[in-house]
Amino acid sequence: MSKSLTKNQILVLNTLTSAPKPLTAYSLLDRLKEHGLKAPPQIYRALEKLLAVGLIHKLESINSFVACQHSDCAHQIAGFAICDGCDQVSEIIDDDLESQIRSVAKTAGLVPKKSTMEIHGLCSSCADNVV
Repeated sequence: MSKSLTKNQILVLNTLTSAPKPLTAYSLLDRLKEHGLKAPPQIYRALEKLLAVGLIHKLESINSFVACQHSDCAHQIAGFAICDGCDQVSEIIDDDLESQIRSVAKTAGLVPKKSTMEIHGLCSSCADNVV
């Protein structure tokens, strides 16, 4: 973990890392009030920094955040499989997917800086429970 992170950033990162599912900014605030984080701007500043350094990801479709699941989070193109049944999230890093996204972007005359793909569905456990 980077030594340049503040106490609040470390608290937010640790909370996201240990959470069993994605968390919204307000659920982070609720969990961290006992640690002195009492205002939304404190959470949002921490989230902005953690996003900027690649330690967390924002899942736009559910307005939530997850810790990066890879030790070397240098990727700029990522995918997420989001279970609509249990809210589990799996981060997908795939060279073929990245190559295809770069190719499509090039065809459109764009050099991608960042791309996030979110796939919603049911994980195998939740799908097995649907009869």
